[in-house]
Amino acid sequence: MAIRIYRAYTPGTRNKVVSGFSEITQTKPEKSLVNRVHRSKGRNNQGKITVRHRGGGHKRLYRNIDFKRNKFNIPAKVLSIEYDPNRNARIALICYKDGEKKYILHPQSLKIGDTIMAGKEASIQIGNALPLEYIPLGTEIHNIELHPQKGGQIVRCAGTSARILAKESDYITLRLPSKEIRLVHKSCYATIGQLSNSDHANIKLGKAGRKRWLGRRPAVRGSVMNPCDHPHGGGEGRCPIGRARPVTPWGKPALGMKTRKNKKYSDIFIIRRRK
Repeated sequence: MAIRIYRAYTPGTRNKVVSGFSEITQTKPEKSLVNRVHRSKGRNNQGKITVRHRGGGHKRLYRNIDFKRNKFNIPAKVLSIEYDPNRNARIALICYKDGEKKYILHPQSLKIGDTIMAGKEASIQIGNALPLEYIPLGTEIHNIELHPQKGGQIVRCAGTSARILAKESDYITLRLPSKEIRLVHKSCYATIGQLSNSDHANIKLGKAGRKRWLGRRPAVRGSVMNPCDHPHGGGEGRCPIGRARPVTPWGKPALGMKTRKNKKYSDIFIIRRRK
């Protein structure tokens, strides 16, 4: 999980920090678990740009990750730890006792050769997946389901984990990485442990070209545009935006405006909102 810090040999290596990839054990993915996915590049079915600043980037193969962990009570052995270009966490290739191979999100401290399992009878160890009602209080967990049997939807980012705070009737109280405190049904599955690659937060791209490799095109500030192109545009020289608050190119409030719906079905499950 180490990082590499470059000296300023060239302008592109000044302030450049990359992942060390020391934990990666296999460079080529399992052929049976990858497929090609069309990348829209921010365009709709008419070829018109509907999402700005998308496009280009290196080709990727999509790794099919097992977020459901629904092969119960069958032990699986960890074969390799791999890089996934579609997410910032590492993934682990596991092989079940019946010979089936799958990818899972790689928890920190899970090593090659370790045995993991999913199900109510699984032990409390890193990499095992259990219903929330069978996991002790204070345990770090990730890849948490919001609806039973739907698969993990939250806490899937590199270095993150949630913690179990309380158990009451049919719901478990969790503290998420965003500091939000939320109720989740006790029959939802979660995986024990913190996700790997926690040093991802320290990475610095160093040059604009690396952003292009990731599929991000340049963004132009609204304040340097003309008034016909952006509400922040116009004026002589470097001017303030001329408004009480920043807005999007279409006049909607931006930068700090909350966009969550006022009456959302899941409001009843949120005890304390994220900051």
